[in-house]
Amino acid sequence: MRNLKEKWIIYLYMHVEMGSISLPDMAVGIIHHCPLLIQVHIGSMIRIYAWGGVLLSLELLRKKKDDSSDTFADVVETSGRNELFLRPKLDKKPLRKREINCLKKLACSEAKQQEYVATILHEKELAIAEVEAAKSLFHQKLQESVEEKFSLESKLVLAKNDAVELAVQVEKLAEIAFQQATSHILEDAQLRVSAAETAAAEAAYEIEKQIRDVTEGSILSIVEQSKYAIEKALDVAEKAGEHATKAVSEFTEGMNPLDELASIQSKKIMLQGVVNDLESQLLLTRSDVDRLKLELEKAHAHANAFELRAKDAEKALLEFQESSKKNTLQKEEEIMSLIEKMKKDSSERKKASSKAFKAELQSIRDAIGAAKEMAHSKDDAYLRRCEALQRSLKASEATTKMWRQRAEMAESILCKERPLGEGDEDSIYVVNGGRIDLLTDDDSQKWKLLSDGPRREIPQWMARKIRTIRPRFPPRKIDVAEALSSKFRSLDLPKPNEVWSIAQEKPKEGDTLIEHVIEKETIEKKRKALEHALQRKTIQWQKTPEQTNLGVRNRALSDLKLCIDFNAESGTGTGREIVFQGFNWESWRKQWYLDLAPKAADLSKIGVTSVWFPPPTESVAPQGYMPSDLYNLNSSYGSVEELKHCIEEMHSQGLLALGDVVLNHRCAQKQSPNGIWNIFGGKLAWGPEAIVCDDPNFQGCGNPSSGDIFHAAPNIDHSKDFVRNDIKEWLNWLRNDIGFDGWRLDFVRGFSGTYVKEYIEASVPAFAIGEYWDSLAYENGNLCYNQDAHRQRIVNWINATGGTSSAFDVTTKGILHSALHNQYWRLIDPQGKPTGVLGWWPSRAVTFLENHDTGSTQGHWPFPRDKLTQGYAYILTHPGTPVIFYDHLYDFGLHDILTELIEARRRAGIHCRSAVKIYHANNEGYVAQIGDTLVMKLGHFDWNPSKENHLEGSWQTFVDKGSDYKLWLRQ
Repeated sequence: MRNLKEKWIIYLYMHVEMGSISLPDMAVGIIHHCPLLIQVHIGSMIRIYAWGGVLLSLELLRKKKDDSSDTFADVVETSGRNELFLRPKLDKKPLRKREINCLKKLACSEAKQQEYVATILHEKELAIAEVEAAKSLFHQKLQESVEEKFSLESKLVLAKNDAVELAVQVEKLAEIAFQQATSHILEDAQLRVSAAETAAAEAAYEIEKQIRDVTEGSILSIVEQSKYAIEKALDVAEKAGEHATKAVSEFTEGMNPLDELASIQSKKIMLQGVVNDLESQLLLTRSDVDRLKLELEKAHAHANAFELRAKDAEKALLEFQESSKKNTLQKEEEIMSLIEKMKKDSSERKKASSKAFKAELQSIRDAIGAAKEMAHSKDDAYLRRCEALQRSLKASEATTKMWRQRAEMAESILCKERPLGEGDEDSIYVVNGGRIDLLTDDDSQKWKLLSDGPRREIPQWMARKIRTIRPRFPPRKIDVAEALSSKFRSLDLPKPNEVWSIAQEKPKEGDTLIEHVIEKETIEKKRKALEHALQRKTIQWQKTPEQTNLGVRNRALSDLKLCIDFNAESGTGTGREIVFQGFNWESWRKQWYLDLAPKAADLSKIGVTSVWFPPPTESVAPQGYMPSDLYNLNSSYGSVEELKHCIEEMHSQGLLALGDVVLNHRCAQKQSPNGIWNIFGGKLAWGPEAIVCDDPNFQGCGNPSSGDIFHAAPNIDHSKDFVRNDIKEWLNWLRNDIGFDGWRLDFVRGFSGTYVKEYIEASVPAFAIGEYWDSLAYENGNLCYNQDAHRQRIVNWINATGGTSSAFDVTTKGILHSALHNQYWRLIDPQGKPTGVLGWWPSRAVTFLENHDTGSTQGHWPFPRDKLTQGYAYILTHPGTPVIFYDHLYDFGLHDILTELIEARRRAGIHCRSAVKIYHANNEGYVAQIGDTLVMKLGHFDWNPSKENHLEGSWQTFVDKGSDYKLWLRQ
């Protein structure tokens, strides 16, 4: 009965679920994750040693032959060493089947594990997809917010401009209406007064003339008649005397006196008749005189009446003037009240628009904050999911490791066997007739613990499913040979270091997590940039206290001045600058500051915005380009007080003052012990350490030069910190104490543009221009068409400054020299753009025709004299910042022509970034549209806007210079 021919082997099947270890029917207890030491002895008992948990000792006894099922007895021992004694009685064949079933179940569990891992990976992909969707939504919202913000800014700026323009137009209309009304009234009154005065004067003159003529005529006639009568009477008297003497003589001689007496009597009668005639004429004359007196009195009466009328007219005129003045004052008050009302309305609109903009800005910020919170929550969810995935993977790794250990343990149990001995009978009996049924009973507390687990209760439906799918005992194997010859040997499980673990995995480039972090940082940078852009105030309007005279206007209007925040784009100005070079090579021979200051009003009137001053420092050469003591501003052009006065005059007319600063080189004032002039004087007393070491003439001790060497003076080493600090302090002194607003930088090829960027950022000029003069490309003495390499060098220097400075467009000047000689095809590049720097970077291109080096008395590269008007017509109508040379404006007689071209630029609204569309560029001429409102033509090309099919709108001729140039403005 106790003859045990069969071999019993226990196979421990364990399954981890919901954090607890649940064992099937053959389970004998709860075994924690601890190493197991198993010893198998055939014929006696199986011992399992464990630490740290509850152990059960079982003795498996062979059941009686008539018992159809296997039973077990469970004996629990709580003594010092817990031992589990098992005694199998199994056939080899069923044991092999059971081993196969166990391996299948192991494979099934691995499949479930893989499915679980796949589920986790799927959830990870879903989480990543959600994060990507959230990011795309955030980017979309951010882009919409930025667009709305820019649209609101543009609307606000347009509203401001419209309000200002409306106020200016209303003021202009009011003044024009006032002038027209008052001019008509004053002209009418003046005409009436002058007519009355003229009529009175004419009447008085006529009366006086009549009186004078009548009086003079009558008196003369009377005097003549009287003279004639008296003369006649005297003649008669003489004759009578003669006759009397004759009669006396004859009487005495004895002649007949009677005849003589008769003749005398007759003559006497005749004389009496003449006297009577004279008396009658005298009476007539007296009557005429009386009549003339009456007429004179009447004329005096008329004159008095005219005087009374003139006084009445003057009185009426004064009354009319007073009433007109009252009406004018009343109308002016009404207009001023209307203007104040409009200003108030505009301010209210401005406040409303500002309030709306602030509200919109707040909504944008709220949206950004919500988007940030959403992104943050998404990031937190993603991180939590990643952490959960990491924990799950760690648990999976631990479970895999545990399963590998258990599989190895089960394999060792299956491979080791020993014969049963007589000492095993009690154990077999206890197992077969004992308490194994308690473990498999549904009412057993231990089965409930095994099935439900220690952490949480298992749902009833899951418990029922577990009970229905409980595995049975593994198949029995007949003998050891069958077990050894079985193909189901030990599992080849991977080693721990070969299993992938998220805890040990290092992020690699291209991983989703790394890309997410990078995108998050990018979004954060964009957010900060957006907030900075929203908070930055780039344009503000303010009234200047200066009053400017507007010519035909009778009263002064306050000038509006546009102020730019140069922190946004320092050194490049507003985009509408027109620079005037206020000197030439011979200006030092005069008291130039005193000559230049009175021209400020004229320069402001014609449209100039900035004046380029000569170098202000003390210099070895009188022109100022060999500076020595930088803080000594008493130069050949005038004293420092005259310089300040000249700058103040420019500022009073709204003009910017650009100082010509020489930063590349400086003349020394002392010699070194070896006789080299390399020790500087003044406040900046540098030594040889401030001079570059590759300057062959001055034995500098600094670093190598970052540009070209200027051999006439020591080249400054800008890599030295003390040199840069001194130069920045000097530039700020020129800005704050002297009054300069910007810089013209001389010979910038001599040092790197990065230092220029540092100087501009430190001094914050309103406008800065660099002189990068380089040679163009020529072939066989002729200018090459392709000058991209030349303008690329200038653009590279501007790039080195970080775009903080503009540069002279030497490329455009050189091309215009040849293009204006019937080679207009040079003015367009293969991309249809202008061929100079203004075709690539117009906002940084400063166009010019001549300066103190190329023209004036030096004449290094003079512009063709007969093409100056065409050249100015080109640069003043194209984008970029144009420069006008002093000689051309005041010495060459081009003042009116340049004023006309500047006015065309102003009316067309052309600025440094205006678009250029070139229609024609050939040997005959050049045609281009600049902006939306101006079209210009150069040369004798037969063209007008009506001949261009692609040019829309109605155009009116503004300037017509025949074959030189012609300008049209859009109506």
